[in-house]
Amino acid sequence: MRIGIKYRLFLAMFAATAAVVLCMWLIMQWSIDRGFLRYVNTSEQQRLVSLAGELEQVFAERGGWDFLRDDPASWLQLLVHTLPTDTADPEQARRLERRLERLIAREKQAEDGRESPGTWRFERRVVVLDADRGVVISPRGVDGYAAIELQPLRRGAETIGYLGLIPRTRTYDSHQLQFVRQQQLALALTAGVALLISILIALPLASRLVRPIRNLAAATHRLSAGAYETRVPVHASDELGQLARDFNNMALVLEKNEQDRRQWVADISHELRTPLAVLRGEIEALQDGIRSTTPAALHSLHAEVLRLGRLVDDLYQLSLSDLGALSYRKQELDLTATIREAVAQFEAPYQAKGITLAAELAAAPPVLMLGDPERLHQLFANLLDNSLKYTDSGGRVELSLEPGPGLAVIHLRDSSPGVPRAELERIFQRLYRLEGSRQRATGGAGLGLAICRNIVAAHEGLITARVSPLGGLWITIELPLA
Repeated sequence: MRIGIKYRLFLAMFAATAAVVLCMWLIMQWSIDRGFLRYVNTSEQQRLVSLAGELEQVFAERGGWDFLRDDPASWLQLLVHTLPTDTADPEQARRLERRLERLIAREKQAEDGRESPGTWRFERRVVVLDADRGVVISPRGVDGYAAIELQPLRRGAETIGYLGLIPRTRTYDSHQLQFVRQQQLALALTAGVALLISILIALPLASRLVRPIRNLAAATHRLSAGAYETRVPVHASDELGQLARDFNNMALVLEKNEQDRRQWVADISHELRTPLAVLRGEIEALQDGIRSTTPAALHSLHAEVLRLGRLVDDLYQLSLSDLGALSYRKQELDLTATIREAVAQFEAPYQAKGITLAAELAAAPPVLMLGDPERLHQLFANLLDNSLKYTDSGGRVELSLEPGPGLAVIHLRDSSPGVPRAELERIFQRLYRLEGSRQRATGGAGLGLAICRNIVAAHEGLITARVSPLGGLWITIELPLA
């Protein structure tokens, strides 16, 4: 049978409370039994001291112990005198005498094998010995007195006898037993009330503790079904509250990822549709005879195929980078030389567009780092190509390298047009471009900066963007040195 967490918590709390109550009840039971027995034995020792004084006085008056052997009534009278003051009245004495006479008569009639000396009343457990340790008064069924603590009876400096008391092993008097049973009943009632209170508290508490877990479970089911807008209320600052906040953060991330995925699919479809539509239109024009098959037409078709190939290749490279499957063959290289090669590749296109490319690269010493030369060349080529596409003719692009202790900082600043500050954090997103029409008249598919970010991250670096003092975009790259 499946037991819910609510009832598991309830059973755990109830079991813990029951265990504590049971241990407390057992300890109190043991304490009452032992403590009350010690109290009774202490009271009887005080009575025994009083009886010793009576015996010493009577011995001095009678001159021996024979009167106790010959006259049991004298012994009973001495016992009556040792009763506590508040109960030493004639009626109490008469009841005591009748009780003792009945016990003595019963012992004479038959052997009493149902009781041990440790459970007899005070009157039946007193031992009186003479000076030679001969028996004067002794309970029936007691053979020796080695285990009994004997108190010497004296007349002056002379020892006239010994007085002892067989200690109790448990309470026996009906009033004493009634008191102990009352205490046990009170303890049992207390334990029962404690268990009842634990039930009344544990069940609502278990429900309250499980309620956030149930809300999280229900929200998880909705989230797994695709309802990424699902959130759970946060009403506490404990671990469950932190779990609810983490769940909400996870749901927010999943919702954003789902939106990005849909946008990603839409953007890819749009980017692929444009060159395919151009190719289809030109091919159909050639088939219908609207355009003749000339080298110019073939060159236009070839340019569209190359553009489509670059887009597919960029998507493939970006997907490999996101999956962590993009291979990096790192080796020690001179960062200055890598940047200089990328600059040399773009000098002619920059001159053709009328853009000044100023590169401030130190001639010596070499800036050494551990990296993949091909990927780093791709990084700087993408950045230079991005500036080439978006910088107006007659503009300026500045590239500088600042080596420092353990870190190399590369700055790329271009002139207008600029990027709004609100858009700076988005330019590294995949397929993001500033113009909403996403026409190909300026720029590419918006994948270059996303690829750059992944390459820098693979080299344990950092890439950021801000507004350039030249009026355009300022890209800063920090790469760790060897």
